[in-house]
Amino acid sequence: MRTIRIGMAQINSAVGDIKGNTEKIISYLERGRKLGVDLISFPELAVTGYPPEDLLLMPQFIDANLAALKTITGAASNICAIVGFVDKDTDIYNAAAVIDDGKLIGIYHKIYLPNYGVFDENRYFQAGVDMPVFKFGSSVIGVNICEDMWHPGDPTTSQTLLGDAEIIVNISSSPYHADKAGRRKQMLATRASDNAVIVAFTNLVGGQDELIFDGASMLLDQRGEVLCLGRQFEEDFIVADCDLDAVFHQRLHDPKRRSAKRHLLMSDKRVKTYQIEKPGSGTPVKPEIPARAVSSLTAAEEIYEALKLGIKDYVVKNGFEKVTIGLSGGIDSALVAAIAADSLGNRNVVGVSMPSTYTSKESIEDAERLSSNLGIRHITIPIDKGFDSFERMLAPAFEGTEPDLTEENLQARIRGTLLMALSNKFGWLVLTTGNKSETSVGYCTLYGDMAGGYGIIKDVPKTLVYELAGYINEKGEKELIPARILTKSPSAELRPNQKDCDSLPPYNVLDPILQAYVEEDKSVKEIVRMGFDEKTVREIIGLVDKNEHKRRQSPPGIKITPRALGKDRRLPISNRFRM
Repeated sequence: MRTIRIGMAQINSAVGDIKGNTEKIISYLERGRKLGVDLISFPELAVTGYPPEDLLLMPQFIDANLAALKTITGAASNICAIVGFVDKDTDIYNAAAVIDDGKLIGIYHKIYLPNYGVFDENRYFQAGVDMPVFKFGSSVIGVNICEDMWHPGDPTTSQTLLGDAEIIVNISSSPYHADKAGRRKQMLATRASDNAVIVAFTNLVGGQDELIFDGASMLLDQRGEVLCLGRQFEEDFIVADCDLDAVFHQRLHDPKRRSAKRHLLMSDKRVKTYQIEKPGSGTPVKPEIPARAVSSLTAAEEIYEALKLGIKDYVVKNGFEKVTIGLSGGIDSALVAAIAADSLGNRNVVGVSMPSTYTSKESIEDAERLSSNLGIRHITIPIDKGFDSFERMLAPAFEGTEPDLTEENLQARIRGTLLMALSNKFGWLVLTTGNKSETSVGYCTLYGDMAGGYGIIKDVPKTLVYELAGYINEKGEKELIPARILTKSPSAELRPNQKDCDSLPPYNVLDPILQAYVEEDKSVKEIVRMGFDEKTVREIIGLVDKNEHKRRQSPPGIKITPRALGKDRRLPISNRFRM
């Protein structure tokens, strides 16, 4: 039986940390050798981290990445490795290096460069045109990169039909959003079964600014069935033995494949084959592959783990140690605090209560109890004196006017100033607590509750905030978020008896409208046909359009929906188009 042992190194590369990424890659080469791996693959742009963005416009960055590839090549003795890097000749390419036993055998250039949503690859890279395969002992391997696999047809079709590839190694940096893992698995299974080929999908894991990469690397057989699955949201090393004879047997029973191959042979398409001297079957006796347990996450668990990974990597990769959060006694700040404490450790989280005259006794108690439940440090800084001082300073300028939204926002801005002062003094990262529902419609204060360095729940709709808070309480041994926080009516508490519902429709009405407009680009008529009141729909869409200037000034935050506010949705601030 012809077999090949594949290792997929699902690593967390840090953008720009070429030295650290190189050391990590080399450490996995050693792990692979110890397990008798014939072929080991690493994620897309593993050397540079993904996405490197405008670092790619710096020649010294490109050169450092090429120097690192030489180091990795020299370290790849007695193993074949596929490593993502930036290649350079007259232009630069998103590339995969195929290295064997200390030699660079060949290079694949990514053909399909995504330029939608969060992707800007056409801004930086030239597209590849060649579809090489690599003869590896008695097997043939095709290599392609991320988006190349999402397209039916080439390069995978030509690599398997013209190049006779029995394994396609796809190295990826495929960012996460809710429900994507299932779609990705279905796509990979379709490619594997349509081409009667083993697919080894190696994905990046980790947080990078607003993006989360969830890993979930997988190995699928020629029928599209998953042989091995990597963990989500953590580094993993997936090792498995692949039966190449099973691929041959599958193809014997597929006359359509023969017809398709004859058709391609009559075209002008050609696939170049590189020879790897080392036999692919490896030694007759190989070390035992460690047993692995892969848990299946529920929808709430998956999003929760994504948020935990996002804040942890943002804090660590940017050199912070502690974070601070303004605790209002409401559900948003409670959720942010709970996620931060779980991800970073409760000693690294500081909750700050900043009550005013309008803050209820219950909110003060809930913030204190939350801090106690989470085991985080709690600071109380009343803002009444500061607010009074501002009112006195502004009195001459405001003479003849009545209190209005200005005074409400002034309280939020005082709180923002206090949090940023603590950040300056102690080096704490301020976590904002605005959710996607509020940010979408501008129900937030610029330079107030929007002031901070990172937004954990920036892309989390309010209805999902409640779901995640409930999940946190259910999964723990004790109640972490006080029950009253989940049951009381949401309020900014900036005026007497204020409730969110005074300014906004109920969140179970608001969130579907926002999803339809922000994420799905539906028109007013289409949303009304979904069963919503036309006046309400027009009001909500008007608020979304009107508040683009606020969102443009908000801190980065974690993307967990198919279309987040920010890189995903880029509208002009000065914009007169209305639905």
